[in-house]
Amino acid sequence: MENVLFRYLLLTLLDYGRAPHPVSQRTDSLLIFRLKVLFMELTETLKAFIEEGADWERKQTTLPGVSIIRLPATKNRPASLAIDVNPLGENGLPMKKKGIMIMNAAELAAFRALFNNEKADSLVKALEEILPERKSAGKAKKADVLQL
Repeated sequence: MENVLFRYLLLTLLDYGRAPHPVSQRTDSLLIFRLKVLFMELTETLKAFIEEGADWERKQTTLPGVSIIRLPATKNRPASLAIDVNPLGENGLPMKKKGIMIMNAAELAAFRALFNNEKADSLVKALEEILPERKSAGKAKKADVLQL
């Protein structure tokens, strides 16, 4: 899993179509080094979270609507982590009561395939056509700001 993510980051950020150039190669090497360091820091943070976090504890990420949840151990498996995806609405609150939990690359690929399917778009349009418009639930978050 780590190698797949790292290769994806490299392929996304590097342009392999350009002609090699000494400065370009140095820049690429520096970028690769920085990606490795960031990936190692992320891995260490996740390891610490799974070992020291409380059951069902949630850690927010820098990606709005995406958090990491520590799942408790069961009889059949040790404690684990899952990605919780629950996009935020215009009011800054999660759109759903519960998000989608993703635990591995296969699940992520399956959800991507479903969400990118044109038939899913058609189904949503048909539902919107026959169902009344829903009001957004919840109130906007109040900022914790000291006003002077």
